[in-house]
Amino acid sequence: MSPSPAQRAEALRRQIDEAGKAYYERDEQLIPDADYDRLVRELEALEQAHPELVQADSPTQRVGGKASSRFAEVRHAVPMLSLGNAFSDDEVQDFVRRIGERLRRDALFFSAEPKLDGLAISLRYEDGRFVQGATRGDGSTGEDVSANLRQIKVIPHTLQGSGWPQVLEVRGEVYMARADFEAYNADARLHEGKVLANPRNAAAGSLRQLDPKLSARRKLSFYAYGTGEVQGGELPPTHSATLAQLKAWGFPVSELCQVVEGSDGLLAYYRDIGERRDGLAFDIDGVVYKLDDRAGQEQMGFVSRAPRWAIAHKFPAQEQTTTVEAIEIQIGRTGAATPVARLHPVAVAGVIVSNATLHNADQIERLDVRVGDTVIVRRAGDVIPEVVSVIAERRPAGTSAWRMPTECPVCGSEIVREEGAAAWRCSGELSCPAQRKEAIAHFASRRAMDIDGLGGKYIETLVDAGIVRGVADLYRLTRDQLLQLKLVLDAESPQALASQIGLHLPPEGSGQYLRDVLALDAGDEGWRARALSLPAAFEWNTKKIATKWADNLIAAIDASRTTTLERLLFALGIEHVGESTAKALAIWFGDLELIRHLPWPLFKRVPDIGGEVAHSLGHFFEQPGNQEAIDALLQVGQVRISDTHPPSAKLRDGLDFAQLLVEAEIPGITRLRAEKLTAMLPDAASVLDAEPVQLVAAGLPNEVALGVAEWLDSNGNGPMLLKADDYRRTLLERAPEASAQAAGPLDGQTVVLTGTLSQMTRDEAKERLEALGAKVAGSVSKKTSFVVAGTDAGSKLTKANELGVEVWDEERLVAFLAR
Repeated sequence: MSPSPAQRAEALRRQIDEAGKAYYERDEQLIPDADYDRLVRELEALEQAHPELVQADSPTQRVGGKASSRFAEVRHAVPMLSLGNAFSDDEVQDFVRRIGERLRRDALFFSAEPKLDGLAISLRYEDGRFVQGATRGDGSTGEDVSANLRQIKVIPHTLQGSGWPQVLEVRGEVYMARADFEAYNADARLHEGKVLANPRNAAAGSLRQLDPKLSARRKLSFYAYGTGEVQGGELPPTHSATLAQLKAWGFPVSELCQVVEGSDGLLAYYRDIGERRDGLAFDIDGVVYKLDDRAGQEQMGFVSRAPRWAIAHKFPAQEQTTTVEAIEIQIGRTGAATPVARLHPVAVAGVIVSNATLHNADQIERLDVRVGDTVIVRRAGDVIPEVVSVIAERRPAGTSAWRMPTECPVCGSEIVREEGAAAWRCSGELSCPAQRKEAIAHFASRRAMDIDGLGGKYIETLVDAGIVRGVADLYRLTRDQLLQLKLVLDAESPQALASQIGLHLPPEGSGQYLRDVLALDAGDEGWRARALSLPAAFEWNTKKIATKWADNLIAAIDASRTTTLERLLFALGIEHVGESTAKALAIWFGDLELIRHLPWPLFKRVPDIGGEVAHSLGHFFEQPGNQEAIDALLQVGQVRISDTHPPSAKLRDGLDFAQLLVEAEIPGITRLRAEKLTAMLPDAASVLDAEPVQLVAAGLPNEVALGVAEWLDSNGNGPMLLKADDYRRTLLERAPEASAQAAGPLDGQTVVLTGTLSQMTRDEAKERLEALGAKVAGSVSKKTSFVVAGTDAGSKLTKANELGVEVWDEERLVAFLAR
């Protein structure tokens, strides 16, 4: 049975009151603005159809919410009313028509301005000095937030110029700019602080801080849009001129305010601002129209809670409610694992939305988003829709918290969290199809394998066509395939391609191919990849296209087959492994076969490689797909490493078992405890076989012994430690004694290069210095041995002089290298 009008009106009042109390008094948003507006409009329609249902305290008869008891009350001399809303062109035209009929005018001019999504406030000035600021509250009584308003830099404490009234109340909107909102939240996430829901709540919550210092940390802004009480002076006769006067007195006024004529002018302004909306520095949810001349405003008067001479024209809702049907992981081109909410389709800002980003696992945990939840979804322009908040009151029973999966949904590799960050990523860099194009582009880049001529569009098409499925496939490309690729990419359409290849079609098998090509949709961006993958039952017409590019690319691929270990390690695209780390790995370990099987703790023996990089290396080489990709590269005829050598003699220092226990990051194990433990248990096998009581007998505190035993039993740590101990011995066997390995003349010295060198590039100088044993650093410190300064040397040379570090010119460097 349907509820009676009275029952429905009562239900609507409860819903509106609950949402309004949260919004105005606690700065919380239980439902999107669009849902709130719909409820109010439904109640208004009911009360118009049934006047006996109208109540004095109905949401349709009042403004805003009650003032908080935490602040002193301020009684507004002139009420701060709200505005009626228009949602269609017809409603705007009716608004203009009513004013024209009442004032008996044909030509009507309006001041049009953006409707900021912030908090309405009133600023009171006496004799040109700011004395009090208040929120709107319920329209009659607001909250005294003067101390917090004084923290907003753009609000003048003293008026500029002259001629202001003795008492002047300026009305306007406090808001938080988008950039300031994002910066605040980024800092909050970094320091595990409270993340703000949206700029509007940020502004409202900031003004309601009891400590003004807390308000000051959140950068707020302000725009003036009108006046309240005025005594001892007069304002200009139009609203637009009043805004200009307020600007002259020092108040910020939006540059987007315009005077327009009639409904056509209003609607044109609405569409113009709508197109510019996403590029604005602040959030708006519509525009406001005000009759410009003050005499006309007085004639029009007010209804119970809004002026008849002004109206807000709302934009299509950017926020809507819907339900979460699933939470899935999407793997990006660089391996970033982003949770995505699959939603029950809903129209948001004129677009049907069925997916929304959840950013990362931390965001899901903060919002506590679960499958089945009712959520608020936001979409602003071309921005990817996002889940803003959960309506906890509508959560179905039996839901459970979401957890980040451990495996990549695309390739099955481990999903790992970046240390100290909120981001998660797939560790199958070389083997993950989602990362394939990015991995190949990095592999071929100049500072990696240096395959000159293989640009992004070629990689895109080769991968999409299925010709290149991994980096090893680059070495199987033929000259004919590259010529076909060039021909397809140069063709403007399938028809143009068919015309070109049709010049030299063989007599058999050509008809079906032509039909295949001509059936492709030129409007589909993937037609080139599909054309390239069609059976080539013809001879490609290559006479009219340049063959030099293909010949040069084949030559570049062949040249890259023989490479150095450091280049290949960098080319693999391992997370956190840049050129300098790749070089260090090559110098210290010398052999890819050794490096690719090392357990992660042993990587920490290399200077400047810490836990994060070591874990990243371990995760990469633990993925079967990455090992298969390396195997394919090393097959006969593919890639050869020219500089394989034994491990560095320097590795021998610190390769004792006690140090391995420390490097393995076992909870509670310090160097001293590790030495005590290994005195009784000298290797990994004996540690794994030991009971906690034996660990205690070896000198560990009871709680540490229990922690070690638990660590060894979890996450495959025990087998990893056994393997690491085996490879520790292998390194000791392979690394020569220090006396057997010749020391370079710059061993142990740190060099910094600055300025421009004329006889060699900086990279060449760096390579030659490192070959002599030097470490080439990017910054100058007291530990720097000497600085090489070329022309136009800057701050590094200044720093070297300040610290008394020795400085070489280029001539001295060249002479030294010649020796």
